[in-house]
Parts: sequence; C-alpha cells; structure tokens
Amino acid sequence: MRGRDRFEAIGTLAKDGPAPLRPNTEVARHEILRVAVLVPPFVRGSGGLSTILALVRALGQRGHACSLWLEDPHRRAPDSGRRADRRLREHFGPVPAQLHSGFSAWAGADVAVATGWETVPRALLLPDCAARAYLVQDYEPDFFPASAEARWAEQTYSMGLFHVTAGRWLAELLRERFGARADWFELGVDHDIYRLLDVERRDDTVIAYARRSTPRRAVPLALLALAELHRRRSDLHLVLFGEEHPIRTSFPYRHVGVLSEPELAQLYAEATVGVSLSLTNYSRVSQEMMACGLPCVELDNPSVRAALGGEEVLTLSRFDPLALAEAIERLLDDPDIRVRQSEAGRRLVAERTWDRAGEEFERCLREAVADAPSAASAGGRA
Repeated sequence: MRGRDRFEAIGTLAKDGPAPLRPNTEVARHEILRVAVLVPPFVRGSGGLSTILALVRALGQRGHACSLWLEDPHRRAPDSGRRADRRLREHFGPVPAQLHSGFSAWAGADVAVATGWETVPRALLLPDCAARAYLVQDYEPDFFPASAEARWAEQTYSMGLFHVTAGRWLAELLRERFGARADWFELGVDHDIYRLLDVERRDDTVIAYARRSTPRRAVPLALLALAELHRRRSDLHLVLFGEEHPIRTSFPYRHVGVLSEPELAQLYAEATVGVSLSLTNYSRVSQEMMACGLPCVELDNPSVRAALGGEEVLTLSRFDPLALAEAIERLLDDPDIRVRQSEAGRRLVAERTWDRAGEEFERCLREAVADAPSAASAGGRA
C-alpha cells in the first residue's frame, strides 16, 4: 500500500532547496500584511496552538489579513478541509482566519510563518513569499530521544529563517547555539478570563497540570511529589487537570480533564497552590495561574527565571520529588507567603496581554520582512 511519506518535504527541500523569495521592497511599506501561518496537526487543549491562534487574533485586530495552513503529510489529523476548520473553532474559539487543509489553494503571502519544526521545510518550499519567519515556542529537539526527528528539529534553527520566540531565554539560546536571527515577545494573558473571581479560596487544595502526553511538563515528577504530600497530609484535596483520561496514581485525586478557559480560571480561583512544571521553555499555565492570584510552584530553570522571576513571585523547586513536595508544603503552611506571591504574581502579569504580544509579534514580522532575503544580521533585542 502506497502513501505519502511523512517527511517528504524534508527530502524535497534537500533536493530542490528553498523557493526563492520575491522582492520585498514594496511589502516593507505595506500597512497591512498578508500573513500565512503554517500549523501542525492539533488536539483539544493544545497550549501551543492556543498561543498561535491568540497571536493570529491579535494580528487580525491590527488589520492584517491572516490565513492558516494545516501541514499534515502523514494524515495524522482525523479530518480535513471544512471539518478541520470547524473542529479548530469548536476547540479553540473564533479566529479571523480560515484553516486550509493542505496547500492546493496556496496563493502566496507577504510573510509565511512556520510554527513547529515539521512545518519549516514546507514553509521554505512555498513560492511567492516576500519573507519567512519561524514562531518558536520551545526548544523542540528536546522533545525527542536521539533520533532523526531530533536532528531535523535542531537543523531548522540553521535554515536562515527569522526566529520569533516565546520569551527572551529561547531567543538567547538560538542566538548563542546556532547564530540564529532571533527576536522575542512575552506570552500574553487573557485578563477577561484569568483574573480574581468572587469565590472563596480553599486552604487545602493543590492542583497540578498533568498533561501526560507532554513529557516536558515532568508529570511523573509531579505525581511522585503529590504522592509524598498525600503520605504526609492525607486530608489534602489533590486535583489533576490537562489530560483527557484519568492517570493511574498511588494517591486519590479528582480528575477534571481538559477544561475550557473559564473553567480553568474557576479552578485557579478556588485552589490553594498550583503546580505547573517546565523542563524547557516556560508555560502559559503558570502565568495564567498568577493572573488568578494563585500561588504556584515551578522548577528552578533558567527559562522560568527569565520569564517569571524568582522566589518573590513564585516558589521554585529543584528537580527532586521530595524537594517539590516540600516546596508545595511550604506554601500550604504559610498563608503570608501565599498572599505576597499572589500579589506579586498578579503585578508581574498585569501588563502581559495578547494585544501587547500581538504588537510585539507584528514588529518581529516586519523585522523579518525588512531583513529578507539577507541573512547578514541577527538584530533584535539583547
């Protein structure tokens, strides 16, 4: 049985090279850009796609003409065409851009934006583009064991694209490790949803982001820490969220699954301590918890410190289940620390809006247009 090779675009790019960019002299002066955003297959609850769509909404509000293009050569998505577009809106809400399944309707763009390593070869092959950019939300080679996928993911940072990263840490990493052209923006928060709510906050509830299908969120470490907490304090209410199906654990907990954003805000408003762990780049989850006034525990990683600050804002833990359990327990035992971190966290994220993120993203795209096709200078912020 014959079918399409999942990595066909990589082979085509190796053989033919990138499609040439068209002259961008006029595009650099355009007030409105045609922005084509390539997305990989998605599932309900995907934080990465939520970020992409939040940026597309912000660009749309700023007047730009955006389109979405599903790159799915292996047919991993369960549907195509209008059904994929409908599923996108059902899971992630309205967006001012049509989702195209495949590229049969491709008609060029001012800027083509890759959004994950597997979309980069296709973005480089698309004709009639004035510029190309690469939205990098995390260091994707770390998603894989030693493999072809890991090496290909790493190679995408050396393919001459203009990188726009979620946070300063990631931009600095790409510049230092690959000599990449990279600029950055801060992830936004929807403050209409994530905010203080008029509900009573409990003093015995720990919630943990437990998206098992995302290994970089260190779910096994969180589960070991919660098991230790339950051993010490069996009266605690433990809640796991972010995963469709219940996880088998050694301790009792409440499974709430994949929640809508208003449901998440309600959960964050009622809980005592939130746990969201990041092994690579920082997560939106932590700062959305902060916006709701929820004190949270994170791993002590450079990406987290660069984006969210130190112990005055959140509680940081070593990568150790007992250390993590103790970090959670310190917050449970000290209401004064919880109040201070709640207030500091809300102040930190108050200015982080998707409108501001969209403004920064637009500036980066214009930087990509101005920079194309020359790769002479990385530019951007220090």
